[in-house]
Amino acid sequence: MMMMAEKKKIMVLCLVVFLISSSFMDGVESQVDCYDACSTGCVQKDSRLMARCDRKCQIKCAPGLQAEGLLSSSTP
Repeated sequence: MMMMAEKKKIMVLCLVVFLISSSFMDGVESQVDCYDACSTGCVQKDSRLMARCDRKCQIKCAPGLQAEGLLSSSTP
């Protein structure tokens, strides 16, 4: 019986350590290439519309604009 109590304590301790360590992961942002993600959605048959969409992606994902807060994270 003593071994079962020790195993339960170890399991609870492992669970607590896991929960604490996973709480530190919230601040990690995924490294996503904005332009690549945006231009993937620009596939069209009409080359004019595709170029227009590509230009919008260039504007949306321009370096510095999001850092300065000039663009919102919402999609058009």
